[in-house]
Amino acid sequence: MRSTDIKNNGEWNSEMYDLELTIQRRNCIFSMVFCVPLVIIALFFKSIPYANYMMWALSTPIILIFGRQFFVVAWKLIRRLSTNMDTLVALSTGTAYLVSVFNTILPSFWTDKGMEAYVYFDISAIVVAFVLLGRYLEEKAKSNTTLAIKKLIGMQPRRAIVVRNDRQISIPIREIEIEDEVVVKPGERIPVDGKINKGSTFINESMISGEPLPVEKGLGKKVYAGTVNEANTFHFIVSKVGKDTLLGQVVKMIQDARKNKRFTREIVDKISIVFIPVIGVVAVVTFFLWFFFSPEDGFIHGLMSSVAVLIMACPCAIGLATPTAIMAGIGKGATKGVLIKGSEALENAEKLSSVALDKTGTITEGVSRVTEIKWMVEATPELKGILYGIESYSEHPLSDAVKVYLKDDFRLKPDMKVSSSSGKGLIGETETEQYYVGTKLPEGQDIVLTDEQYIWIEAETNNSKTVVLFTSRTSLLAIISIADKVKSSSLAAIRDLSASGLKLYILTGDSKRSGDMIAKQVGINADNVKAGALPADKASFIQNLRHQGEIIAMTGDGINDCGALAAADVSVAMGQGSDIAMEVAQVTIASSDLNKLCQLIALSRVTVKTIKQNLFWAFIFNVIGMLVVAGVLFPFGGIQLSPDIAEAVIVLSTASVFVNSFLLRFRKI
Repeated sequence: MRSTDIKNNGEWNSEMYDLELTIQRRNCIFSMVFCVPLVIIALFFKSIPYANYMMWALSTPIILIFGRQFFVVAWKLIRRLSTNMDTLVALSTGTAYLVSVFNTILPSFWTDKGMEAYVYFDISAIVVAFVLLGRYLEEKAKSNTTLAIKKLIGMQPRRAIVVRNDRQISIPIREIEIEDEVVVKPGERIPVDGKINKGSTFINESMISGEPLPVEKGLGKKVYAGTVNEANTFHFIVSKVGKDTLLGQVVKMIQDARKNKRFTREIVDKISIVFIPVIGVVAVVTFFLWFFFSPEDGFIHGLMSSVAVLIMACPCAIGLATPTAIMAGIGKGATKGVLIKGSEALENAEKLSSVALDKTGTITEGVSRVTEIKWMVEATPELKGILYGIESYSEHPLSDAVKVYLKDDFRLKPDMKVSSSSGKGLIGETETEQYYVGTKLPEGQDIVLTDEQYIWIEAETNNSKTVVLFTSRTSLLAIISIADKVKSSSLAAIRDLSASGLKLYILTGDSKRSGDMIAKQVGINADNVKAGALPADKASFIQNLRHQGEIIAMTGDGINDCGALAAADVSVAMGQGSDIAMEVAQVTIASSDLNKLCQLIALSRVTVKTIKQNLFWAFIFNVIGMLVVAGVLFPFGGIQLSPDIAEAVIVLSTASVFVNSFLLRFRKI
């Protein structure tokens, strides 16, 4: 069985997503290009010769080419006796366009009867252009998932060294077969999944577990595609290739989550189900009432009033109610360091019932730091310099933590020979002494820990801290306690989230003990800790909660969180984490401050409230305008809006939506 390169598994969908985004961008740009001169003519040069024909020429590509999708979707829905926003756009803009064409070609139909032949090319074109803009912004936000998949695929090396016929040869990874023996050198990414059969090393598996510390791997231990060999050359036997590798499964999880996403149906789609039939009934009733109650000119007045009703239904303000509020909300979030990609997160955040939190890098700092060095002897500058000198040989995160702690003593390190022994720590040799730094006591040396030292080490270990020992040939010199601290902002944020009634969960690839310890520190029930979670486990946990009816947010910062982020109703990435996680997530918190999640929820409430206000005013203007142009007030003093005044009412309703959305930027969250 040969390796089917992960890229082949996801390439088709990637191309489709890119194509869809390209089409949306093209339609949006070209519709705006044609719309600008059209609006200028409609506002300032409507009386010049052939103005109607110029507007007809400019509006036709917008309606029939760039906005064709609305009419296609509307026709499909009508055949199924269904409606949505596309139906409303197609009905009003189609009516306005056809009436305008008729009035351009045969203006005498109206002028011979003493009436004006109005054209509405500008209205139909503006509505289509703005709705296309909103669609493009949404599609652009969703396409970030595709970029994340491409970056994940890029984590797989293109070639690998395999042993065949007792020779090491370099081959493309698509040619790797199960049971092949693969060689991985220090610093290289592992190409496929397998088990070590020769050598031992330390491997950075943060993309799987989210934990920053490299994992020691020896004979028989599993290794995974995309992880990094940080120490020694080793050999492994291939067990999984292509889409079956752990990396391939992460790609598939993101793709499946995107396809099966529970998108919230827009409010305007729900309203259109009722609004469109009402428009049709009002237009038909208007025509027949004029026809029967005004025998002399009822047909003409009825026809004009019916057309005016359909044009008044133009969803310009309705179509802009959501995108204008969303764009204002996104702008407001950006000023707070909450970077939002699209409407979905803003619409869903105010309905959240649960929040799942990754441990490392989200609740904690994600960086190992020395919490204490317990010296067993006098901490002389010479000993500190030796310890710093030994640790400076390694780039291991534990060594980095010690170097940061002893940064003021770096000039004191003496000349010495430093070497590493896989799984046994670091050895430093001076002219007179040999020193050792590691997580275990050195073998072959008679160093005995006292009861007090045992108790201290056990207490630190139970508090989820890593203990490093610094010894000479004959004695223990120091015990170093290293931990990943809870962020100072996480405590307050979790307290506020819990107080708002949200259920809180911790997802971690670390041990149950470590997860429970962090949960205890931040006030989350230990029963809500999912420990030892691989990427698939995290995604499955989120999906199970959603199947139970929960509206859930996932916050994370690593590649191992990507599947869960893609599956969640609201996905939030920490800005100091993996760029792939930020591509998958709908929201990025630039400062990695969990308090910003509380601000996102507050911003969502304000934004949704603004959307509802926009829709209320848009519908009020439309409904009142439709009734007046239909002739409801005609019996009371002959009051009736002409189609020209109806157009002004549409502009006014649109302006109200823009103003209300603009004011959102000044509201406190």
